[in-house]
Amino acid sequence: MRRQRDTRSENLLYALSVRYERWRREHSGPVAGREPRTRAVLFGAGSAASTLLHSMIFDPRSRFEPVGVLDDDPERQGERLAGIAVVGTRADLAAVVERTRAAAVIFTIGNAEGSLVREIRARALAAGVRFLVVPETSEVLDHELGALDIREVRITDLVGRHRITIDPEAVGGILSGKRVLVTGAGGEIGSELCRQIHRFEPAELIMVDHDERALQAVLLSVDPRGEMHDPSVVLADVRDAGRVREIFRTREPEVVFHAAALQHQPLLERHPDEAVKTNVLGTLAVLEAAENVDLFVNVSTAKAADPVGVLGYTKRIAERLTASFAGRRDGTFVSVRFGNVVGRSGSLLATFAAQIADGGPVTVTHPEATRYLTTTQEAVQLVIQAAAIGRSGEALVVKPGDPVRIAEVARDMVDLSGEPVDIVFSGLRPGEKLGETLFGADEADRRPHHPLIAQVPVPPLDPSRVRDLAANDLAELCAPPSFESRAA
Repeated sequence: MRRQRDTRSENLLYALSVRYERWRREHSGPVAGREPRTRAVLFGAGSAASTLLHSMIFDPRSRFEPVGVLDDDPERQGERLAGIAVVGTRADLAAVVERTRAAAVIFTIGNAEGSLVREIRARALAAGVRFLVVPETSEVLDHELGALDIREVRITDLVGRHRITIDPEAVGGILSGKRVLVTGAGGEIGSELCRQIHRFEPAELIMVDHDERALQAVLLSVDPRGEMHDPSVVLADVRDAGRVREIFRTREPEVVFHAAALQHQPLLERHPDEAVKTNVLGTLAVLEAAENVDLFVNVSTAKAADPVGVLGYTKRIAERLTASFAGRRDGTFVSVRFGNVVGRSGSLLATFAAQIADGGPVTVTHPEATRYLTTTQEAVQLVIQAAAIGRSGEALVVKPGDPVRIAEVARDMVDLSGEPVDIVFSGLRPGEKLGETLFGADEADRRPHHPLIAQVPVPPLDPSRVRDLAANDLAELCAPPSFESRAA
């Protein structure tokens, strides 16, 4: 009973201190040299909101005055967080803004789907107030979330804010103390793989790429004191099978992440033989050299599911080659398949940003086109987690969110830019689908170990078929009829 009385007293004192602080600020007038605080309504009554409200109330540097909280959970209505009441749901946003004379709505949900972020933003703008967000967890690793972290919305917020949960013990078990090799280490995915792998303290991180500038950049991102004579960086092309074998013989990696690939779909449609040389024969060279590895992870793409173009077909062949080595080697050989990475060079967001900066127009293939979008950090976190749970011969399909309508993304980016830029529809290009699929027609969405990772078996492809076809006609390998009839 005494403990209960003490707890009640603590809660009462806290509530009184909050009310006094609010009364003092409302009646003491503005502080000299400081702008008046912006009255703000928070959307989301979770732990982030509680932490943020405390900072907004007591941090003298805060630019915001909290005047209410909205949350869609009916059981939270009437609750108080740091003395601020939950006063409604999203449907009440306009009325609450008017009643409280708020000038901003702050979105505080860290793992929301892009559709929710976009809806609350639209409601806030319709109510005539600013829309702001709290950063994702990965942005505030070195301090507790506070009022100073509140920022303007970014396009990645509107695409989705997916909080990825990984099992550090499982991941550490495959990486810590191991010799880990990453091909394509200078690319968007490869470099982020290197950064995240480095945190698990591998015995050695071997970064392989054919681009010397990209190698230097990834080395410095992993170790700011690193120099190009560092043995961690290896200049090599996966197309050179002899060089690849030499690297594996001398460095003896235990874990391999194969991220080297050509990815630009329209360009590969024009130059299919180059796609085959890197995506198929390069993958085969790395697979054949990986004789004694414990784990081999082939980084794939959603376009490998029921492929219709050069990129999809070459990546699907790479998945099937990887599966064929699952039955030949003692180690685990898996592929990991995910959607479009939003920050990637040449990605649709990068293209839209460049078009907006150039004054437009922004070109979208089709008004109904949809894609799965994910950030680089999310994709790589899931790749590493998938590697820890995959069974040899599988493709692990990562799905951090729902597909996004590309025309809406384009409109959001134009809106955020504040520039009068037109959007035009150019039509689907060769090898493109209207909607992206993560699973083939014969693949089931089973997620036995992780809610965001499905595991599907992959039919193996005998490497001799690839070598024979490559010797006769490399480009023919990318044509759907030839591939289906000769590689099935």
